[in-house]
Amino acid sequence: MSADEMGRVSGRVLRERANMSFCIVVIFFAVFFVIVLTEIFLIDQSSRSRNRRGHSRLRSNYDEAVIIAQHGEDYLVYQNLAEDSKNYKSSYMAQNPLLPYRTSTANLTIPAKDGVWQSVAGTRYKFFVFSAYYDWRGTRMVRIMAATKTRGPDRVWCLFWYSKANSTHGITVPGKIKAIRENWNLKYSACFILCPLQPDLSPPKSVSIVTRLSPTPANRLVVNHYYPSLKPTPTSPPGKIEVCVKPIHFYYNQSLRMLEFIELNSLLGMDHITFYNDTMSPQIDCILQHYIAEGKVTVLPWRLDMASQREIRTEGLFAALNDCLYRSMYKFSHVALLDLDEIVMPRHNDTIQQFMEWMGTRLNTKSTGSYSFQNAFFYLQWPDDESLSEDPFENSLISMTKTRRRAKLHPHKQRSKYICRPEYVIEAGNHFVWEFVPGHGTVNVPSDAAILNHYRVCEFGGDDCIKSASVLDRTAFRYRERLLHRVKERWTQLSQKCSLQQPIPKKKIPKKVKPKTPS
Repeated sequence: MSADEMGRVSGRVLRERANMSFCIVVIFFAVFFVIVLTEIFLIDQSSRSRNRRGHSRLRSNYDEAVIIAQHGEDYLVYQNLAEDSKNYKSSYMAQNPLLPYRTSTANLTIPAKDGVWQSVAGTRYKFFVFSAYYDWRGTRMVRIMAATKTRGPDRVWCLFWYSKANSTHGITVPGKIKAIRENWNLKYSACFILCPLQPDLSPPKSVSIVTRLSPTPANRLVVNHYYPSLKPTPTSPPGKIEVCVKPIHFYYNQSLRMLEFIELNSLLGMDHITFYNDTMSPQIDCILQHYIAEGKVTVLPWRLDMASQREIRTEGLFAALNDCLYRSMYKFSHVALLDLDEIVMPRHNDTIQQFMEWMGTRLNTKSTGSYSFQNAFFYLQWPDDESLSEDPFENSLISMTKTRRRAKLHPHKQRSKYICRPEYVIEAGNHFVWEFVPGHGTVNVPSDAAILNHYRVCEFGGDDCIKSASVLDRTAFRYRERLLHRVKERWTQLSQKCSLQQPIPKKKIPKKVKPKTPS
């Protein structure tokens, strides 16, 4: 082949390659253009579909709240999406069409109970129910406190029991399980079972949770807040405050600490305390029985058959907190959710009631659903206060001996605790309210108005925490004489009956005085 022929062949090959590259580029851009057009078309269709039908699926209750900041960073208001609230029932019924009401022929030998764990028969996983409440705020329903598998729980039905004359009949509706948010991704979680009530259906006096439509139930719960009218309007007693304490476990036996907690909260204006008993010592049980007889304390049994921290978070405490919230609703105006080593301490007021009145003069608190208090650690490793006497009771009271606290407070929502209006809350958390009734929210209380005194050892173990910057805080001394008198009086009253051991006097360590240097 001559040089000219080779040149022509080489040129033809180059032109063919160039044409092929051009075609590939054109095809690529054409495909890309088609993809873009398709995406735009689908988005437009989706938007039109939402405008015509509202939401095509029922949104999670946990997505119903949008947090918006008002009045600066320290005032949060939770505003509900109105269309979700309005369409909740119709959407739920559309997803779970009600078959004609099924009258159950199940036997009624099982008595209706309240405040005790009962099992749900026929489930693949552990499933327990504790209590039931008629909830008419917005969508009317029976709300049940329960515990079961966090993800993929068994499907259940709510069996409402009605009595007429000498006969009893049941009506079955599908139940919706909503895992409580703070489940820590463990296998089991505290949860709500939501049992919707149709507009013409009155609330039942008891309810069972079953796995089949024609069951023999293994549980039956009394429905609390039962009112014959469809939408009652009860009012909470003004200024009445309940304290809710998470389950007591590990055979708790700190008798003096328990007396101090109850009496100091009483001085602060708290009217009643609800405890949940997993395990406690005989001495603690004896003390609490005394307060129960006076109407100042309620103790509910709390033996949940789930391994704490391995299967469910800390004895299922979130079921207890929410049960206490709903149990207190319409009986108390406010509810404080606290641990035994925590006290809400106002700076300028003697009682919590006075504190809330004082806050009301500085803020518009009509829509306030909760007051959040920043956490302040009073580490137990710090030395005792030096101003105390040698009285064995006085120098054994933790709120009197531990007056040094960490200078830096935790921000709100981190280890904070709160006092809430129960009828404005849908879901309570440990450190803040997760969900409010629309139109209500949280006031973050400034630290110069009140804080949470938290008496504990270093949270990460060891003693390094005491190296952190600290301040002396003797605000609790406001109650010093009154608290000491009350605790001594109770101790004298119960020491023999409850086999209480006398506090051991602490020896004061004298300060080392530096010798003066001669001038």
